[in-house]
Amino acid sequence: MAANTTKIMQKVVALVLAVCVDLSLFYASGLAVTHSVFGHFTRLWVSAGLRFLALTAVSLVTLGEFKPLLLRFITAYCLVPAVFETGTNVFYHEETQCGQLADLRCWLMCAGASLAAALFWEIVIPDTERKETKQKARELFIRVLRLFRPDCLVLLGALMFLSLAVVCEMFIPFYTGRVIDILGGQYQQNEFLTAVLFMGLYSVGSSVSAGCRGGLFICGISSFTRRMKVKLFDALTQQEIRFFEETKTGEITSRLSRDTTLMGRTVCLNVNVLLRTLVKTLGMISLMMSLSWKLTFLVLMEMPITGLLQNMYDTHYQRLSLELQDSMASTNEAANEVVSAIRVIRSFKTEKHEASRYDNCLMITHNHKMCRDKVRAVYLLARRLTGLCMQVVMLYYGRLFIQRGQMTTGNLVSFILYQSDLGDSIRFIIFQTLTYIFGDMLNSVGAAGKVFEYLDRKPEVSTDGQLKPDQLKGHVQFQGVNFSYPAKQNKTVLQNFILELKPGEMTALVGPSGEGKSTCVSLLERFYDPQDGEILLDKEPLKSYDHHFLHKKVAVVSQDPVLFSGSIRNNITYGLPDCSLEKIKEAARKANAHDFIMQLPKGYDTEVGEGGGQLSKSEKQRIAIARALVRQPQVLILDEITSSLDAESENKVQQALANCPNLTLLVIAHKLKTIEKADQIALIGDGQVKERGTHQELMDMKGSYYKLREKLFTDDAVA
Repeated sequence: MAANTTKIMQKVVALVLAVCVDLSLFYASGLAVTHSVFGHFTRLWVSAGLRFLALTAVSLVTLGEFKPLLLRFITAYCLVPAVFETGTNVFYHEETQCGQLADLRCWLMCAGASLAAALFWEIVIPDTERKETKQKARELFIRVLRLFRPDCLVLLGALMFLSLAVVCEMFIPFYTGRVIDILGGQYQQNEFLTAVLFMGLYSVGSSVSAGCRGGLFICGISSFTRRMKVKLFDALTQQEIRFFEETKTGEITSRLSRDTTLMGRTVCLNVNVLLRTLVKTLGMISLMMSLSWKLTFLVLMEMPITGLLQNMYDTHYQRLSLELQDSMASTNEAANEVVSAIRVIRSFKTEKHEASRYDNCLMITHNHKMCRDKVRAVYLLARRLTGLCMQVVMLYYGRLFIQRGQMTTGNLVSFILYQSDLGDSIRFIIFQTLTYIFGDMLNSVGAAGKVFEYLDRKPEVSTDGQLKPDQLKGHVQFQGVNFSYPAKQNKTVLQNFILELKPGEMTALVGPSGEGKSTCVSLLERFYDPQDGEILLDKEPLKSYDHHFLHKKVAVVSQDPVLFSGSIRNNITYGLPDCSLEKIKEAARKANAHDFIMQLPKGYDTEVGEGGGQLSKSEKQRIAIARALVRQPQVLILDEITSSLDAESENKVQQALANCPNLTLLVIAHKLKTIEKADQIALIGDGQVKERGTHQELMDMKGSYYKLREKLFTDDAVA
């Protein structure tokens, strides 16, 4: 507390001392003018140099340190008056009263102008502390612009109409003032009609060009959004299983639906408006300078204040917008969970609890929106008050200039019309240019950053293999495999795991739940890669095989099969668009699915509903088996599929598989009837193969398999 008080006292002393020193030098400069010690220009720059040295010395002595921000302010404070006086004298051959006199009023005016220049400098030139963040923002923005390259012809057409609209719109206020001068002076019909005609032509040209510009930009945005959605969707489907386990569904869908639209629409529209506003602003400033350069400089003094307000608003608004995006993703996730688990929710009667949870998520989103809207309301109030004060000052000096004959009433009207547009244009330029080129990104580029995170993410399980042999035997070997799930690195699931699956044989994995049976299936499907050891297929590592080839030759049927909306035919041929109907029916017969399919109203064209909801679990299971068999795999994995099949279906499926003599079959089951027929049974425990052999061999050993037989298996049901 004492340290803070000391620092505050140092700053107060430094400020008082700096004001006293600067006023002394200011009045000394006035005395130099009175006694003609120096010439006018010499006095201005000598005074600026002395004030800079004096204020720098005072700052070092009183504060003991010299921050870059303070140096920039002192430099602007000392140089702006000299630059303004010199420019006025050189370009307009005039000297202001403050250039000829030295009093407190002039000192305050110079200090205010210098403070405005310093604020503008601070906004335009970023601090080194924020440079890294701003550089990243610029890189992201440029990257988004490059993605618009396929739409360059459409955008060029839009830019052409943009330029026409700006040029036409810019001259309307000029001719408005011209008409007022004609009506207020000696009326001349030809000049009046000419001015009105040009006003009409420029108005029509501006409207038509603006409409064409907007239509072309919207076409470009639509094309860009479609490409980005496809590109992001493709990148998401390439990710490993771990990514989907760790990333919430609501967040993924929010990026895919909302953020891609936001990054395309907002960025493109803002570039459109930025270019239009920049060209229009430069044109209006040049016309305003021709009407009254003094009023123009007065109006431009609003820029630094507006820029400071805009910079503060951007910082808070962007942060709140990002928080709002995250909260909306969480809300979507809560809704998706309820819809996907509606049966569980209904069985536990937790509808009110889920509604309350969803309401809490919406309340968090509502609070973020309220905070963002409050920040915007305060910003709009401050901006309008600033604009109102500037209009009052402009009207006051405009009246003085008319009385002195320095401008006409029509010129003042034209100037006021330009000024009303210029304020909005300058605010937008500061908002866009300083945000994109010199400052932080808009909330649309923040959304683009989230999309690029997914686009740039490299899957941890590589799919770059190229091996596609003409003949595949299906010989699988687990060699010293060690594996832990990424989310539970401290728990080893498989440890020095060794297992061989031979072609033409059926291998059954048995053991208590959680010992690694399904993990073997996940590794064989390359959902994950082992931390140590290798899995070989025909003596080649799995990762060396082509991704599509591997998953055609190694098929899996899980306990809870997933069907997609569409027909039974589309579900069986999923991923095989050129599969013939004969092959589909053959696979369905092997899976004992053909008979019940033909009894349906539309046969193989029957819709299964969302997630296969129109079919029973047994029917879905048989369609999933047909989907695997139609690929003619060399390695087939059946994970607990017999739990949903009746005895007849199970026997028919097993008979069909027996007719594939070269098929490598891996089975996980809890029915003893299924296990007994296996050529090899592997008992898994503690992440290793504890016992291996046929059913009779393991029973004769009277080991762990014998002891667990009654616990693990039943003859009639699933354990």
